[in-house]
Amino acid sequence: VLFRSGGKIVEAEGFGLANVELQVPVKPETVFQSGSVGKQFTATAVMILVEEGKVGLDDPLTKYFADAPSSWKEVTVRELLSHTAGFGDYPEKFDFRRDWTEADELKLVESIPLAYPPGTKWEYSNLGFLTLGVLIHRVTGEFYGDFLRRRIFGPLGMESTRIISEADIVPNRAAGYRLVKGELKNQEWVAPTINTTADGSLYFSILDLAKWDAALYTEKLLKRSSLDQMWTPAKLKNGQPNKGGYGFGWFIEERHGHQVISHDGAWQGFETTIARYVDDQLTVVVLTNLAGAKPGVIAEHVAELYLSEGKN
Repeated sequence: VLFRSGGKIVEAEGFGLANVELQVPVKPETVFQSGSVGKQFTATAVMILVEEGKVGLDDPLTKYFADAPSSWKEVTVRELLSHTAGFGDYPEKFDFRRDWTEADELKLVESIPLAYPPGTKWEYSNLGFLTLGVLIHRVTGEFYGDFLRRRIFGPLGMESTRIISEADIVPNRAAGYRLVKGELKNQEWVAPTINTTADGSLYFSILDLAKWDAALYTEKLLKRSSLDQMWTPAKLKNGQPNKGGYGFGWFIEERHGHQVISHDGAWQGFETTIARYVDDQLTVVVLTNLAGAKPGVIAEHVAELYLSEGKN
């Protein structure tokens, strides 16, 4: 659990076990899988390219994917970032144990018809963010994870944050768990390349997320105008904000009179959340290594305890 207020870390503490079999306790340096909390980094990478004039938010996807279905002419980068593009999720019978290449993944996405006309509704889409990772690769010539390391993680000193790799030696890596009929089990195995997609395939620690949170109060990575776009619910073509309250890689909502910018993640026996109470300069991060742990509930409870005491 990370608790950061007024620009300082108030609490950074581990609870429980990072590895049950080896009886290794969790500590602030423990590295967890991100789940969809990783989407905000993908969105930031895209916005870096937007600021550099290499990507346009209102560009049609066919500008970057010439062989894509004709329906993609109506889809914009902005709509992919905000889950309003008509893209869906992984098919019900998707084989997570197959070692898909990036080309294979893109071909799969292209084969799935749009679920609705782009810009007319909101529907959370992992495949949309997977596609953004391919777009970053095509625009920069770099695997999106390398671009993140060079332009975000490295400059911010986020030393433990990186793309998932089961083969590499990763210091302080936690194991993920799930309950099956009340019995603790290891996370389910997926093919290595499935854990490299831009919909949320990162490792990080709470200490690295403290650095990330601090950077978001500055213009180290993006101009304030770009951050404001990311933290404003995207509008549909009818001019109304999307029902998900989603910007670019972030959910935006009001909780008990406080503006909150947040995201949850769940993947492979890990559940995570980051909640930024921006007007209060308060951030709570909860990273867990048990499916169903409900870190968002924990984070909201911690924030409410602090805010109810009237502290700044």
